[in-house]
Amino acid sequence: MTENFRFALRVYWEDTDAGGVVFYANYLKFFERARTEWLRALGFSQEAMRNDEQAMFVVSETAVRYLQPAKLDDVLDVTVRLVEQGRASLAVAQQAWCTRPGGDAQLLAEGTIRIGCVDVQTFKPRRIPAGILERLGA
Repeated sequence: MTENFRFALRVYWEDTDAGGVVFYANYLKFFERARTEWLRALGFSQEAMRNDEQAMFVVSETAVRYLQPAKLDDVLDVTVRLVEQGRASLAVAQQAWCTRPGGDAQLLAEGTIRIGCVDVQTFKPRRIPAGILERLGA
């Protein structure tokens, strides 16, 4: 539906487990950061959306597949691609890639994340703000 948005981040000690690799749940954090920066690149701040529109995004569903481990000091390229758009939710495909010195890019993890738009007071589903839908091409 759209081109991949890319966000680079480094793996820190706090991201790893006792085996020296990225703890599996941290990929969800990496995906979250990339989605936040994707929205920012589209011209939208989640904090402004919460304050001005009384709306916010919440994760309603995740599916992640882990292929290769990321390690301390790796620089990851995390992508976001819109795959489905509704009136109150979006589904995005996300991937975490790593290119180590002298090597080709390796896909480390991939998943689909569904985010829903909710009212900040009631947490009931609501339409995604019109400005965001317009920017997404709806």
